[in-house]
Amino acid sequence: MTKLIIVRHGETEWNRVERFRGRYDIPLNQTGLSQAEKSARFIATHWKPIAVYSSPLNRAMETATAIARANQLTVQPHPQLIDIDYGDWQGLTPEEVRMRWTKQARNWYEHPDQAQVPNGETLIQVQKRAMQAVYEICALHPNEDVVLVSHTVVNRLLLLAMVGAGVERFWHIRQEPCAINLVEADGQDFTIISMNDICHLRS
Repeated sequence: MTKLIIVRHGETEWNRVERFRGRYDIPLNQTGLSQAEKSARFIATHWKPIAVYSSPLNRAMETATAIARANQLTVQPHPQLIDIDYGDWQGLTPEEVRMRWTKQARNWYEHPDQAQVPNGETLIQVQKRAMQAVYEICALHPNEDVVLVSHTVVNRLLLLAMVGAGVERFWHIRQEPCAINLVEADGQDFTIISMNDICHLRS
């Protein structure tokens, strides 16, 4: 079976102050760069990845590059692992969104399965494209270890799909910066071994 090491990118300034990031191409801050290096060392010590795939956005690519370098690999950008398109919300704070789109914001936080971001993607759309990427990657790498670097929204949706939970449970999964999730994939059947692991960042 394929072993998937699913990683969230490191911290950015917009994670720290909380803005809707989406497709804005924000780099890692100094904390994020340090987190990426710690993640790279941890992964190189515990697994033998044969490939590193990443969202094409800079914050994910910087994280993935550190991981790839530690394993003598080259990052392969994958467009379907890109963050959600937040449409009109990108760059805004949650407070700004609540003021301008009261109903839509309430759905986002209380009924995520019904949320419709103005001029953006739904969570179901994101989940569908991201899972398609996972199926493709697993088919390319049977019985191998593979790293996927993406975003909190994408990773949560992947994990929900893998355990057969609905998108309404979106807020019941956490993904901290540079969290590592370990998943075993057998065809289109998945077993989650660990989730949102950040023990490697505490050392």
